[in-house]
Order: sequence, then structure tokens, then C-alpha cells
Amino acid sequence: MKDKKAAYLPIGMGAGIAIGVALGTAMENLGLGIALGVAIGSGLGVAGMGVANAKPKDPKKGDDSGDAGTVVPPNDGGSHHGGHDGSSDGGSDGGGGGGD
Repeated sequence: MKDKKAAYLPIGMGAGIAIGVALGTAMENLGLGIALGVAIGSGLGVAGMGVANAKPKDPKKGDDSGDAGTVVPPNDGGSHHGGHDGSSDGGSDGGGGGGD
């Protein structure tokens, strides 16, 4: 037998397009409104699918991650300032690193 699930993506896109048409009409730029509506509606649809497929936590089992006390520093993408030869800062912020 088929699994009955709601079609969140088309519902979200329909709602997003409706909101986008309303905004586009108000701003007198219907193309932009529809484009924003499709983008927002797609996001809403994907979020709805994620919420629908999420497994509820079982309070009897507790936290099973096993590393509750471990703190992992965030990865900043290699943008370490200081301690280099001055040729590049290594980051992607466009700031350069200086040399001469």
C-alpha cells in the first residue's frame, strides 16, 4: 500500500508564488515578485519535507551522542592571521596579506 505523505514542495511553491505575485504587483515588478516567490516557496517546501521526515526524540533513551563534554572549535576556513611569511593571509575575505 502507498505511503500517504503530503506534497510539501508544490504546496510551498504555490504559496510562495502567490505571495510573490502580491509583492510584485505592489512593487510594480511582477517578474521579480514571481522569482522571489518561487525561491521562498521552494525553501518553505523543502523545510516542510524536512520537518515531516524528522524523527521525534525518545525521552527514554536520552542523549546518545557520546561526546557531551567535548568542545570542538569552529573551522574558520583557514583564515589564520599572524604567524605567516606575509605573502598571503590565506583567507577568502579579499583583504590580501601584504608582502612588500
